[in-house]
Amino acid sequence: MRTLLLLRLRRDRLQVPLWVVGTTLLAAAAVGGVTASFTTEADRHGLLAAVMANPVILLFRGLPSGAGEAQVAVFLILPFLSMLVGMMSVFLAVRHTRTDEEQGRAELIAATPAARVLPLAATTLHGLLVNTVIGVGIALAFIALGYPVAGSLIAGLAVASVGLCFLGVGLLSAQLMRTSRGANSLAVWLLVAAYLTAGLGNALGTPSDDLTRLESSWLTWLSPIGWAENTRAYADDVTWPALLGIALGVLLATAAFLVQSTRDLGEGIVPQRHGRASASRMLGSPIGLAWRLSRGAAWGWATGGLIAGVLATSLTSAMNELARIDSVQQLLEAMSQQNDIEQSMVVVFYLIVGVLASCAAVQTVCRARQEEAHGTAEPVLAGAVDRTRWLASHLVAAAAAAALTLAAAIAGSALGGLRGGADLVADAVIAGAGQGLAAAVILALTALVFVVAPRATIVFGWMLVLVALLIGLFGPLFSLPEWATRLSPFAQAPAPGPDGIDVNGGWWLLAITVLGAAAALWLMRRRELHPAS
Repeated sequence: MRTLLLLRLRRDRLQVPLWVVGTTLLAAAAVGGVTASFTTEADRHGLLAAVMANPVILLFRGLPSGAGEAQVAVFLILPFLSMLVGMMSVFLAVRHTRTDEEQGRAELIAATPAARVLPLAATTLHGLLVNTVIGVGIALAFIALGYPVAGSLIAGLAVASVGLCFLGVGLLSAQLMRTSRGANSLAVWLLVAAYLTAGLGNALGTPSDDLTRLESSWLTWLSPIGWAENTRAYADDVTWPALLGIALGVLLATAAFLVQSTRDLGEGIVPQRHGRASASRMLGSPIGLAWRLSRGAAWGWATGGLIAGVLATSLTSAMNELARIDSVQQLLEAMSQQNDIEQSMVVVFYLIVGVLASCAAVQTVCRARQEEAHGTAEPVLAGAVDRTRWLASHLVAAAAAAALTLAAAIAGSALGGLRGGADLVADAVIAGAGQGLAAAVILALTALVFVVAPRATIVFGWMLVLVALLIGLFGPLFSLPEWATRLSPFAQAPAPGPDGIDVNGGWWLLAITVLGAAAALWLMRRRELHPAS
């Protein structure tokens, strides 16, 4: 057990510290953002009153528990911390279980005197330690910034409980699905469903008479994220909702052990779907094959883009209400480069669309790395397909996935504009095109890393998206200087302005994209394949 645990810690010596430090810094930055943006209780009271009047906003935020500074900080940041910790736990669980089976490492360990379930036990202990460290780190960050000790400990426990719950989800998914890709997809979709269920339960809740507190509906109690929110840190400070999440995680982990002890190595409970007897003509080309491998994920990101696009033009009335608060208006202006409120709404939502398009592109490039690591790229390259053409096919598929996400968002904005926001559709098209450039930069840089340091592709690509998101979307909330915010491609993208199109840093983004993609394709000519070690 000790050796397997140390092995996992060594393999995660870069990824886990990044997750832990990033999550803790995000929690600390939220405190600074609330302190700078909502300085008075009247500001915070006005914010909560406006949010209560617009249930759609509650769908994407936490559970209001009061107008105190600490209570508002938890309301704003707890759902995002929960999502981050949930994703980290899922990826950790699948990486050390199903991925090890796919790459043959589990079979090597099974050939030793180690017990059959010992690797799974080591992974469970590894996840438990990491989530504990994150929970303690968040609590210490809040305490160090002057928040009450009891509430800070509850906030850390709430976030850790979500992580432990989805550690169990990841462990069980890895037992049910035959591939790591399928296990990650199942667990992440369950995480997204938990987030939306908690948000919908809050949106259907009952506000207090002074509009500073909300009693969530029964729907929230179906979600582990809803349980974490109902700990109400800095207000009621109750622990038992967080214990529900931990208990569910223990239950799911126990089920994973039971399945592990009965199935064959390399097999799953959900049967593998057989392909068709004959292939379509599209699979006769490298581009067709690359698109076939990534189209499922591309449609998933496009669905997210469609929802964000609908919200961009249908929430105009809600944001007009929120913008009556001076601090909110200043925040929106900072995030959207001084546009009017309706344009600000479109620009901010399309920044999220840009993130979704970047995720679609990065996942497609990561798919190329997985094909290389698993050895399935080699048969393709053994034919009349050179390395440059093979990489170019994946870049084209990645660009198509990003474009599909942006097109779905614009279509959603057109649908949302049918109820009075039709004049914003043109702004949505401009903002979508600008964010397409930002996604292209992420794509080109990830492709370049894939060529020069292939084993770092997955970590670099996702960390690039995460850092750009935090700087571009949350920079104004965290009161970062403007030059720092503009380091993010999403903040540099061309956008609609009061006097037309603000080109912003569009030419720089275009130049980086062209140079990055050209360098990746040129360097790929003599690069050797790097299978998984």
